[in-house]
Amino acid sequence: MIRNIGWSAGLGGVLLLVASSAFAQDGNALNGANTAWIMTSTALVLFMTLPGLALFYGGLVQAKNVLSVLMHCFAIACLMSVLWLVFLYSFAFGDGGAANALYGGFGKVFLRGVGADSLAGDIPETVFFMFQMTFAIITPALIVGAFVERMKFSAMLWFTALWAIVVYAPVAHWIWGGGLLSDGGWLGDVGVRDFAGGLVVHVTAGVSAVVAAIIIGGRQGFPKEITPPHSPGYTMIGAAMLWVGWFGFNGGSALTSDGAAGMAITVTHISAAIGALVWMVIEWVQHGRPSLVGMVTGMVAGLATITPASGFVGPLGGVACGLGGGLICYWATQTLKHKLYVDDSLDVFAVHGVGGATGTLLTAVFAATALGGLGLAEGASVGSHLWVQAAGIVIVAVWSAVLSIVILKALDATIGLRVARDVETEGLDIREHGERGYHW
Repeated sequence: MIRNIGWSAGLGGVLLLVASSAFAQDGNALNGANTAWIMTSTALVLFMTLPGLALFYGGLVQAKNVLSVLMHCFAIACLMSVLWLVFLYSFAFGDGGAANALYGGFGKVFLRGVGADSLAGDIPETVFFMFQMTFAIITPALIVGAFVERMKFSAMLWFTALWAIVVYAPVAHWIWGGGLLSDGGWLGDVGVRDFAGGLVVHVTAGVSAVVAAIIIGGRQGFPKEITPPHSPGYTMIGAAMLWVGWFGFNGGSALTSDGAAGMAITVTHISAAIGALVWMVIEWVQHGRPSLVGMVTGMVAGLATITPASGFVGPLGGVACGLGGGLICYWATQTLKHKLYVDDSLDVFAVHGVGGATGTLLTAVFAATALGGLGLAEGASVGSHLWVQAAGIVIVAVWSAVLSIVILKALDATIGLRVARDVETEGLDIREHGERGYHW
């Protein structure tokens, strides 16, 4: 009897929550369902970096450098969390007054004016703050893949902080700042569409990564001697975590728990699966056998490509992004390393930069209702929207490249970017951190 009463009370509570959520649809009332979904998505996106990206990257380097990669990802998560609270959130999503089209100003430093009851749309602003923080964490962590095994830990920390201030936060404001909290960023106002970070995350990180790889220079022995990944198993585990976490990355960006979030998750999964299969087939044909590292890289390429489009396209768009990501990103990896001899060690530009740009362009095509999308902006055609998207890619890429060059050159002239040759030879784990990943 007591068990039945408890069960009934529990069911009643669930029904009450659903009913209250259904009636809390206006912008001034908290929506419990949406809040729960964005809180879940926040955990999923943080899971992408810790431990997902850390393991994905860690498995791709030599055994003597695995801890340095894990350390970079963990430290970036901590550093960006503090900077996001202090002023980066305000720069990205605050109301900057007359300068609001360029940056968000200082109105929300240390979450000033944000209380437990403050709302961003129909979710608590603290939840929106945390959700966007996880994006700010993973973006500079992606860049780590370009300079693994040779950059000083201190230089990495300084680069991350400065880059987040002058590249990430402004670009996030330009495209997303006109969302729930303020009147907008200028790229968003002119019609640039980036649902979950094709430009804000992947193009900024990818372009900055290739700049860093060029300035720092290749690893010892590159391009003639490229040491294979020490643990493809780690890489696959990390990739699987990225795949799962990406449901929060793209689905959470709808900021609602509705059909739009459901479609975003659907096309995300389709694109990831197709990207992996395309990469597998290409390797099979070219080299006579498929590789695990290649297949999971294709999966990430499919995910990066669908990211900007995920909230605007239907299943056909997911297929197109998976095909485009697998084919174009594979070509980019081969071209950059084997023809241009740029040691972007873990293919950050080729996978994330190229994938994000490809998906941004495909958004203009497959958002059309005739192709199963949710529709173009009012008054826009595929052609006109394509030009807007292309202009957005160029602007974000140039901004990221120029500011990254300035930061890296300044750091190189002051504290230095690269570890000494003997440190690189012995490994960053023992020389930079006094630890070893393995004892054998």
